[in-house]
Amino acid sequence: MTKKLYDLDAYQREFEAEVISCEERKKKDGTAYEVILNQTLFFPEEGGQSPDRGTVEGVKVLDVQIKKDVIVHTLERAMETGAKVHGVIDWQHRFYNMQQHSGEHIFSGLVHSKFGFNNVGFHLSDNIVTMDFDGMMTAEDVADIEYRANEAIAENLPVEVTFPAKEELAVLNYRSKIEIEGQVRIVTIPGVDVCACCAPHVRHTGEIGMLKVMSLSNYKGGVRISILCGFRALLAFRQKAEIISAISGSLSANQELLPELVEKMKNSNQDLKYRLAGAKQKLMEGKLAEIPKEQEHVVLFETDIETQVVRNVVNELTAVHSGICGIFVGTEEEGYQFIIGSSTKDCREIAALLREKAGARGGGSAAMIQGSVKAEEQELLRLLQSM
Repeated sequence: MTKKLYDLDAYQREFEAEVISCEERKKKDGTAYEVILNQTLFFPEEGGQSPDRGTVEGVKVLDVQIKKDVIVHTLERAMETGAKVHGVIDWQHRFYNMQQHSGEHIFSGLVHSKFGFNNVGFHLSDNIVTMDFDGMMTAEDVADIEYRANEAIAENLPVEVTFPAKEELAVLNYRSKIEIEGQVRIVTIPGVDVCACCAPHVRHTGEIGMLKVMSLSNYKGGVRISILCGFRALLAFRQKAEIISAISGSLSANQELLPELVEKMKNSNQDLKYRLAGAKQKLMEGKLAEIPKEQEHVVLFETDIETQVVRNVVNELTAVHSGICGIFVGTEEEGYQFIIGSSTKDCREIAALLREKAGARGGGSAAMIQGSVKAEEQELLRLLQSM
């Protein structure tokens, strides 16, 4: 067993240890070394949380994993067995994770007490915290929990870590996502949550700073909720504020008017698209008028036409011309989107030929096919003329 120093003091940033073993491991991007220490401050990837970062003897720790209470540090360089080493964790990363995890306990505890739902899925990455609950909640429900969570943060409640005896544990009402063997570590936030947890936490809820729900979606019969806490929430909203400010400046509009302005621009854009499609339809009709009616095959190459216009034009062509009628939209460099129709030939055979000879994708019915292909214009014409 590796002695878990983070269990004793989550705020300790440096430690001394002895190297128990060091094994070389070949990886796709080079060689790394798996080092086991007699004790460590590095919290491993466990319980849905990403591992700590930092260094051992100045060597970067690439990963930290745990198996059967043995913690393995993956390092960029080998360590001599029996050597005394000095470890330093990345405190900012550790503290940010502590803020997120303690905030998640508050949120999940409040959901459990109000709705009886369980947190059945938890992931704490370096960017977001996601929680999966086995019951449905509305946006109003989540907003209420978010507010109550921030009230609990403002109350600066103690976050208590205990290791109850089996007898105490048997009568203790606590949350746990998995069956736990051996000693159970309990994290208690009075009046808010009691939960089995292996991760480092803040000492008082006030250190979380704030909790903000970032997203809510339906997931496997329940809901998936994403949150950010503390400094990560601050950084996320600083970024959002900068984006909104940039958009506001670009549009020369107050931020409060942006939703209304964007809606107007959206409607105007849809109107322009509609008019442009109509103009392109007329342009294509002009081109069609110049094609002799007795011409059997008609294949056109265009650079920018909406799919519905292409479909309409192909339908008009097949009503007049007896052979293969198709339009390829795009360029040789970027590839083409195509629609091909015929009143006399089976278009599925055309699709098969294009797939076999030109690597095209797509399909359809005997009357019409559509898809994409990257090939030269002359090669496509040659293949179609061979049908």
